[in-house]
Amino acid sequence: MYKFCVLYSGSTGNATYIGTKKEGILIDAGKNAKQLCLALSNCGIKPEAVKAVFLTHEHIDHIGAIRVFCNRFNIPVYASLNTLEVLDFNGHLNGDFDVFQMQGLADIGDFHIESFHTMHDVTESFGFNVFLPNGIKTSVITDLGVVTEEVEEAILESKVILLESNHDESMLLTGPYPYSLKRRIMSERGHLSNDAAAEIAVKLIKSGTEHIILGHLSAENNFPSLAYATTKEKLTLFDAVENEDYTLTIASRHEQREIEIS
Repeated sequence: MYKFCVLYSGSTGNATYIGTKKEGILIDAGKNAKQLCLALSNCGIKPEAVKAVFLTHEHIDHIGAIRVFCNRFNIPVYASLNTLEVLDFNGHLNGDFDVFQMQGLADIGDFHIESFHTMHDVTESFGFNVFLPNGIKTSVITDLGVVTEEVEEAILESKVILLESNHDESMLLTGPYPYSLKRRIMSERGHLSNDAAAEIAVKLIKSGTEHIILGHLSAENNFPSLAYATTKEKLTLFDAVENEDYTLTIASRHEQREIEIS
């Protein structure tokens, strides 16, 4: 049985484990090594099961644990060249673990990992598809301001996906953030709104996606119930029936969300 475990998701830390209890990979490793090990344990996974960490980008909520965690368990790190250069400059790659430039495709054991570019306010950012040994496709896309043609083409037909649903636009516009930060979040290099997530969710369900986990929700400009309702409403208009045609879950900032894939 394969697991898609969102260990935590949000501005305080991001990490997703995909694999079995014995072997798998991590997409991002935010927070710290102690919290990461605890989250893995809550899903019945030992740190030694992690055979590689793939990083979407260099923001601290995605990379905070890598130096200690990867050094302790000798786990290789994969990321874009630009991301690796920033991490090296900031001292995050100091340790006894291998580092590899992600150039589109990588094989870790029987898992096939595919990267694709996303739009975010960093030097370079990736989303990832992880193909399980049985051929099933899973995806992780957070921290992107817009779903480009490249992203849409990459994620369609994914069976399970972690999809950003960061903010409600009205809450953001009327909230306490300074105008410059509001502009950054709403830009093409910012974060996906609930409405944008709902739009791509319809296309995903049409393509055969069965499980959507909404993630990276803003604590200030969103509510889990609002993100859930926005996407569910769009899918209902498409005549998709929850728990028959799809499942819809909200990733937590602190608790684990797990989908079992057979």
